[in-house]
Amino acid sequence: MIPNRLEKGDKVAIVSLSRGLMGMDFASHELEIGLKRIEEMGLVPVIMPNSLKKLDYLFEHPEERAADLKQAFLDPEIKGIMTAIGGDDTYKTIPYLMEDEEFIEAVKNNPKLFTGFSDTTNNHWMLNKLGLSTFYGPAFLVDMAELDNEMLPYTKEYFSKYFDGEPFEIKSSPVWYMDRKDFSKDAVGTPREERREEHGFEVLNGSGKVTGKLFGGCLDSIYDIYASERYGNENEVYTKYNLLPTIDEWKEKIFFFETSEERMSPEKLEEILTLLKKKGILEAVRGIIVGKPIDEMYYEEYKEVYKKVFEDLDTPVLYNVNFGHAYPRCIIPYDAEATIDYDNKRIFINSRILEKNKELEKVRGK
Repeated sequence: MIPNRLEKGDKVAIVSLSRGLMGMDFASHELEIGLKRIEEMGLVPVIMPNSLKKLDYLFEHPEERAADLKQAFLDPEIKGIMTAIGGDDTYKTIPYLMEDEEFIEAVKNNPKLFTGFSDTTNNHWMLNKLGLSTFYGPAFLVDMAELDNEMLPYTKEYFSKYFDGEPFEIKSSPVWYMDRKDFSKDAVGTPREERREEHGFEVLNGSGKVTGKLFGGCLDSIYDIYASERYGNENEVYTKYNLLPTIDEWKEKIFFFETSEERMSPEKLEEILTLLKKKGILEAVRGIIVGKPIDEMYYEEYKEVYKKVFEDLDTPVLYNVNFGHAYPRCIIPYDAEATIDYDNKRIFINSRILEKNKELEKVRGK
C-alpha cells in the first residue's frame, strides 16, 4: 500500500512512539521551531494527545504511545505521520497495535505517509508487515526543529520528495555535519559544524548492479529485534506477531542499515554482523547499503569490519550513504524497487514512492 503524497494544507500528526523528549520543558524551543517549519511548508501540524507527556510517563505507558498512532491512522483528515524522535523501547507499542483489529483495519483502509528513523525501525517493520510502505527519513525534533535558521539543505531537499512522490536518485551530500553538543535555547540560530565530504559512497565488497526491494533500519534496533539484548523479550514479541522476514523474503531485498548515536564499538559491530551472517541474512539479500557513521566516528575501523565479515560473501556493500543518525539525511522508502550500481556508486529509486491524490484531483477538475 503506497500512501498519497503530501499536499499543501494537509494535516501531519506528530507522535512520540519512543522517548518522550518533545514534552519536556527543556525542549520547548525545539517544539516551537519544528511546528513553525511544518507550517512554512504549507502543512498543518497536529500534536497527538499523549505526545507532549513527560519522559517517565511515556516510558511507563507504551499503550498511550500506541494509542496516538492508532488515532492518527483513524483520523481521515491526517495525511502524514512523523515521529518526534527515536529511543530504545519502541517495540513495546507493538502488542497494543497488533492485537487491535481497529488499528490494523485503519492502516489497511487509510494508508498514510509515515516517516522517522532510529528505534522507529520497530514501527516500520510492524507497518511493513501490515502492507504499508513507509519511509526511513526525517523526524520532528532532529530535522524539522533544526536549531539553525533553516533545515539542513540536503535533508530539506529529500523531505520535499514527500510532496511529489516521483522516482529519484540518492546522491552523496557534498558536506556533512557534526552532531550538536548544545541543544539549549542559547544554541538557536547557530549553525552546525560543517565538514567537506572526503569519501563519497564507497564500495566495500562486490560489484555490478542489483535491483530489489528496500528494507532495513537502525542496526542497534535490528540487533535487539534478533538478540533481545536490551530488554530480554524483543525477539519474543516479533516472533509472536510474525514480524520477521523469512529467508525467502530477505532474498528479494536490498538491506539498508546504519549505526546510532551510541557509537557502538567496532567489536560490537562485528558481533552484530556475525549474528546476521549466521542467520543467513547477509548472504540472502541482493545488496547492502550502509549509512555514514555519526561524526564519522570509527569510520575506517567500521570499514575493516565490513570487509572482514563480507570477505567470503558475494553480497555487494555500499558504504557511507547519507541516511540515519548522521547529518544530513535522505529518505529511504521501504519496499520501493531500487537499483544499486556498485560499479558507479549510484542509488536509484525506480518506482513511484507516493501516489497522487485521485480524489483531490477530481475536486480540482484535473
